Amino acid sequence: MSHKKSIARELVSTALLSSAGTAGLVSAHHYYRRRTNPQARLSDYVFGALGALNFAVKSKRALAKNMVKDALVVNAISNEHVTTWLPRPIAWVSGVAAIPKLVALDDNEAQDFGVVGIDSQRQLVWQTTMPERVHDIVVQPNPTPNQDDAAKRHVVVMGRRPSERFWVLDSASGQVLHSIKAASNRHFYGHACFSLDGQSLYVSENDTADLIGKIGIYNAKNNYQKTGEIDAHGIGPHELIMHPKGKMLIIANGGIKTEQASREELNLDTMKPALTYLDRETGKLLAQITPPHNQMSIRHLDIHHDGTVMIGVQFQGEKHLNLPLVLTHKFGDDALLPLTMPNNNWHMFHHYIASVAVDSQNDLLCVTSPIGGVAAVFDLTSRALIDAISLPDCAGAATVVDDSANFIVSDGQGLLTTISVDLAKQSLSTDNSSQRMSFDNHLQDVS
Repeated sequence: MSHKKSIARELVSTALLSSAGTAGLVSAHHYYRRRTNPQARLSDYVFGALGALNFAVKSKRALAKNMVKDALVVNAISNEHVTTWLPRPIAWVSGVAAIPKLVALDDNEAQDFGVVGIDSQRQLVWQTTMPERVHDIVVQPNPTPNQDDAAKRHVVVMGRRPSERFWVLDSASGQVLHSIKAASNRHFYGHACFSLDGQSLYVSENDTADLIGKIGIYNAKNNYQKTGEIDAHGIGPHELIMHPKGKMLIIANGGIKTEQASREELNLDTMKPALTYLDRETGKLLAQITPPHNQMSIRHLDIHHDGTVMIGVQFQGEKHLNLPLVLTHKFGDDALLPLTMPNNNWHMFHHYIASVAVDSQNDLLCVTSPIGGVAAVFDLTSRALIDAISLPDCAGAATVVDDSANFIVSDGQGLLTTISVDLAKQSLSTDNSSQRMSFDNHLQDVS
């Protein structure tokens, strides 16, 4: 009996110590966030945990119901990939970590990394396991209005830098069609973009011999065989996008030399970031604009329909410095122009912008910071911040293609949060849906 009491006391003591430790970590993290984000609340953590728990209870019933109603399909592609899907159209795609197996209702069965297709109701349509962590996901353009053609488009999934692989998936089902390995002395930087006709894929790469940035060119019509490469005219090319007119390739040259095995940053004092414009066919350098500080690493991009580039910066300098992290540029201008923040409070983002997403129709821009735990929306007409909302560990951002909201933001706690903007009142409203998974860096709309 005494032995049982001793075990019980140990269990109680362990539980109390674990609870105290968790409370301490949450309190410390919350205090740190409050210093730069006064809107942060302790209830954010509670709501996140309760939302995940509530979904875990509901999801078993919902998945079981969907399996009967929609005929869930399971396809084991190989030892590296298992795809499960329901026959519904998708609205967004995202990389995820620690995803449960959709076909199994056992909470203990999970995969570490994967990709998911999400419908307009923010519910999972398909998911595919991945052998490593992924970063950006690129959707092949649909140059024709035919819906059948749209359903056959590809989704390119980039491994997280410095990965040597990317995968091509079927957009309707999530099935893996191709697995592409980097050429000798090359690794990928986690981003890619298609030509407007969807026939060529451009991938940011690193020459591992001399650490110079390259842009690899892959033929989507020929099983994504590499057909050539052009110079990125900089070090550490990260996100790249196509200009709306289709001829210019726009590159975020982050400027950071990275050791492949350790991801160690080798040149922070001498880094030279730049926004770079290239002729996508010839590789000719058309323009290159540097930020006002050499440690403002240009990382993530989006582009307005009028050709204005939206730029997200990750500052690599001294933490006390307060520099703009969201800028814009239009080809032909001499400088990058910062958006404006109340009281110049760029510290809100903790020097880190993860994603930028532009709503061209309403002239709005959404940016996220997982370190700052905030998503912010700017009015591009006034170039001023409308508001920022507290979303711990948020990273992915994309537009909403219907009129229900302007943006959707994903986070590491499993929330998909829609953000609606009232332009007249200059205010934001939100609504979230929870999934049993941790969403990764980027979220892309299928439009």
